[in-house]
Amino acid sequence: MNHPNTIASKIILGSSSPYRRELLSRLKLTFEVVSPEVDESLLQSEAPELTAMRLAKKKASVIAHSFPDALIITADQVAAIGNTSLGKPLNHANAKNQLNMMQGKEVYFYTALCLLNSRTNHLQEHIAHYTVKFRPLTDQQIENYLIKEQPYHCAGSAKAEGLGIALIEKMTGNDPNALIGLPLIALVGMLMNENVEVL
Repeated sequence: MNHPNTIASKIILGSSSPYRRELLSRLKLTFEVVSPEVDESLLQSEAPELTAMRLAKKKASVIAHSFPDALIITADQVAAIGNTSLGKPLNHANAKNQLNMMQGKEVYFYTALCLLNSRTNHLQEHIAHYTVKFRPLTDQQIENYLIKEQPYHCAGSAKAEGLGIALIEKMTGNDPNALIGLPLIALVGMLMNENVEVL
């Protein structure tokens, strides 16, 4: 049952990622895209899933200041090998270093999802876990991949939705969309909690 006094007037995707935009568009909802300006620096000794959630919450909070009557969807992803967190490489040299660390190993991807109703201040949050086993890779294969795809704004330097799939031996998780950056299965449930019916 709908409660008009608690349903926000619009849906905002707080992300500069074209991949998250494409994923959300699969739900056939009307939404706006806003790119939040936040410092995405990793904090020393912070667990990767906590980093991802901290940044997703920060993005939602920043957008809420400008949109006090909206459902704000934000997400952030951090990759990790053991206790070492891997954020966005931002350049070729960093991406090469990340892929050299990751090749032949299991890497854990933590994708944080937030849905904030800025009218009621109700926040829902979810962390999706994905395990990716990377193939053993040569320096030349890594270089070829980086030149062709330039994944400098992807945590872990690999776009599984693109040519990055060639780097991967095996993936394990509950929602393949989470690895791309937006856990749609969890998001549909969150939207239903806010009286937004996808179907």
